[in-house]
Amino acid sequence: MLWYKAWLDTRWRFLAGLLILACGAATIVSTYPKVVELMASLPAMDSGGALGQRIREAAALGREYRGFIWSQWWRQTPTQIGTLFAVLLGTGGLVSQSSGVATLFTLSLPVSRNRLLATRAGAGLAEWFALALISSMVIPLLSPAIGQTYSIWSALVHALCLFMAGTVFFSLALLLSTVFSDLWRPLLMGCGVALALASFEMVVRDTWPYTLFRVMSGELFFRTGRLPWVGLFSSAAISAAMLYLAAVNFARRDF
Repeated sequence: MLWYKAWLDTRWRFLAGLLILACGAATIVSTYPKVVELMASLPAMDSGGALGQRIREAAALGREYRGFIWSQWWRQTPTQIGTLFAVLLGTGGLVSQSSGVATLFTLSLPVSRNRLLATRAGAGLAEWFALALISSMVIPLLSPAIGQTYSIWSALVHALCLFMAGTVFFSLALLLSTVFSDLWRPLLMGCGVALALASFEMVVRDTWPYTLFRVMSGELFFRTGRLPWVGLFSSAAISAAMLYLAAVNFARRDF
C-alpha cells in the first residue's frame, strides 16, 4: 500500500521524464548522419583563443560517433533535464503535505515514520534509476538503425554515473520537503542549488575532475576509460547523509 501510494504521488513526473529523456536520446542518435554530412561540407576553421579551442574540440568530438554522443547527449541533456526530474521526483508526496485528510490518514497507519519515509525515498530512487537506465539504453539499441554501434557497457557506466550524481539532487529535494510544507520551495531551492553548482563548476572545471556534473556526465570514463570512483562514492555519501537528515527531521516533525 505504501509503495503504491508513493507511485501514485510521482507517477506523472516519472512518465514525463521517461518520455522526454528517451525521446531526447533517440533524437540525438537520429541526427548523427546529418551532422556528419554538415561537418564534411564545412571549411576548416583556424580560430584562436579559448573560443576557437572549444570549436575545434566540438568538431573533433563530432567526427567520431562515441564523441558525438558524449558531447551532445551525456554532457548536456541528462545533466540538465535529468537534474530537473531528479529534483521533481524527490519533491512533494508524503513528506511535503503537512495537512490534509490523506496525510493524516497515512500518518495514522500502524507503521513508523522512518518506514514511511524509507518507502517514499525507495520508490523515488527506483524511478530515478529507471529514468537513468532506460534513457541510456536507448542509445545502443537505436544506433544500428543509422549504421553505428555503441557499447552497452559504456551506456551502463554512464547510466550509473547519471544515477549516482543525480541522487544528490533527489536527496536534497526530499530533505527540503521535510522542512517545507509546499511543493514549490523545495523544487525552486533544489534547482537553485543545481544552478549554483553548475556556475561553480565552470570556475574549477580544469582543476578538479570530480565535480558533480562532470561525474554525472561520465567525463572521466569517456576520456580515460576509468570510472570516477571518488565522485561516485562522494555522491553516495552526500546522498546518504541528506536522506538520514530527512529521516530525523520527519520523525521529529509535529503534524
